Order: sequence, then C-alpha cells, then structure tokens
Amino acid sequence: MGLPNSVSAITINDVCGSGLKALHLATQAIQCGEADIVIAGGQENMSRAPHVLTDSRTGAQLGNSQLVDSLVHDGLWDAFNDYHIGVTAENLAREYGISRQLQDAYALSSQQKARAAIDAGRFKDEIVPVMIQSNGQTLVVDTDEQPRTDASAEGLARLNPSFDSLGSVTAGNASSINDGAAAVMMMSEAKARALNLPVLARIRAFASVGVDPALMGIAPVYATRRCLERVGWQLADVDLIEANEAFAAQALSVGKMLEWDERRVNVNGGAIALGHPIGASGCRILVSLVHEMVKRNARKGLATLCIGGGQGVALTIERDE
Repeated sequence: MGLPNSVSAITINDVCGSGLKALHLATQAIQCGEADIVIAGGQENMSRAPHVLTDSRTGAQLGNSQLVDSLVHDGLWDAFNDYHIGVTAENLAREYGISRQLQDAYALSSQQKARAAIDAGRFKDEIVPVMIQSNGQTLVVDTDEQPRTDASAEGLARLNPSFDSLGSVTAGNASSINDGAAAVMMMSEAKARALNLPVLARIRAFASVGVDPALMGIAPVYATRRCLERVGWQLADVDLIEANEAFAAQALSVGKMLEWDERRVNVNGGAIALGHPIGASGCRILVSLVHEMVKRNARKGLATLCIGGGQGVALTIERDE
C-alpha cells in the first residue's frame, strides 16, 4: 500500500509554516497545470531530534567537544538575535501589555476547550489511528496525548518563568514539544468531479509576510490582513479561525491587534493544549479548521501561524453553501 515510486516528492523547510506552505505550493502546482492531484502536509518528530557533534567531520583537537541539540538549534532558536524563541514571546508580552494572568487564563482556556472536544469526540473524524507494537501488544493511538486533564489556574500560577527570571512566559502558557503529522489531498474542481469525490473546501488565498524576528509572533496579524485583502474579505466575514498558539503571549498579542471575535478562534483548543510539532502544525490547523467548518456548516475559514525567524503565513478557505 502507498504511493508508487514514480510519484515525485519535495520537502519544505519553513519551520512552523512548513505544513501550510506545502498546501500553497500544491495549489500553485495544480493551478499551473503541473499536477492533477497533490498530497500536501507536514510531519515532525521532535522527541527523536538528535544531538549533533559539529566537529566530527573535521576532527576534534585538544579540549572538549560540544554536542548541539538539533531540536533547539534548528527549531527553537532565533538565529538573528541568538536567543531562544521563547524570548520573542517575552518581547511581545512587554510590547503589547500582556500580563502573566492573561497568559495563564488563555492557556487554561485552551486546555479546557481541547479536553471538552476530545471528550465529545470532535477530533475523531480527522485523526487516523496509528497502531504500534509495544511489549508484544498492539496499541492503538487515536487521541492526542498532550492535553492536560489536571490543568488548573493554581497549577499554572505556580510555574516559574522559562526564559526570563523576571518574565511571564512559562511551560504552562507556551506550546509544547510534540510529534505529529497531518496531510490533505488536493486537486482541481474538474478532477474532483471526474473522480466523483466530495469537495470539503476550496483554497481562496494565501499570504506570507516578514516581520522583526524579535517580534516574530505578531506576524499572523500582517499575514491575515494581506490574505484577506487578496480574497476581498473582511475579518468579520470569517466564520472560524485556527491560529497556531506558539505562546499565549503571542496569541493574545495577535488577537489584540486584529480585534477578532475570540469565540470564533481555536474553538477546540490550540497548540498550547494539543501541541506544536513544528513541521506538522500548519497542515494540522487547516485539517481541524475544515472538519469543524463541516460540523458547523460554516462557509469561510482562516488558518494562520507565526514562524520563528520573523515570518508569518495565512490561508483562507471557503465551502460551498
């Protein structure tokens, strides 16, 4: 089972935006007539990221050698300012006046929404169960492991700041380190009709922007505005929004700038609860958005993410009435 060797493939390295950028490139390929059907998405195994011996090829001289954690170096480090990406969330908290209390309350809400969605089975349609062998037994993984059943305001308040001893960003109000994968099948309307396949949604517009790397988390504001301008929508026209929660401070800063209706955003929780496997998150939020739009018979949707290093991406979709 699977794709034949004759099918070509490409890997996208756009950090947090990879999964959504893959959909954009797939859209372009179909529009340009280079492909009829494209499977696009992303995956990440953060738990398996290796430590790297950087001087192994040239040979270590006298003295100690250093192992580099590729998880942090490749995915969680701002190369422009030479600090952890979490520091950019502290920058946003100060820039936009986002208190520790607001961040913890946002994180708790994300956990509660995700837990309620899991208990109600709202993710069942979008999750493909994975079977693994463990100690001679077959285990079925069909539920996200990250959401906390014991999350509480008191527990979040007890956590120490993670990146600045006087700061407000903690392990509890930031997204977590996770493994994950997501994918979608894309094709033209004509091809879907020829194959008699249902169309769940249509991609209407895509946008990517660059911002100050020190404030990378605010990029979804500008990506969203550009994307909406390209499709001719107002933010009030959008029925549902999936905005990746890199950090509560980041998500709250974006919401403050865009002044969107929080009741339409991440209705089943976000990355603070569900996790943020970097390469997968862009497609994951799009998949969650599509399925929730189907359940609610919603017509217009928006997915957006910030990208470490100072970028942002956004994509709009529409379903037929």
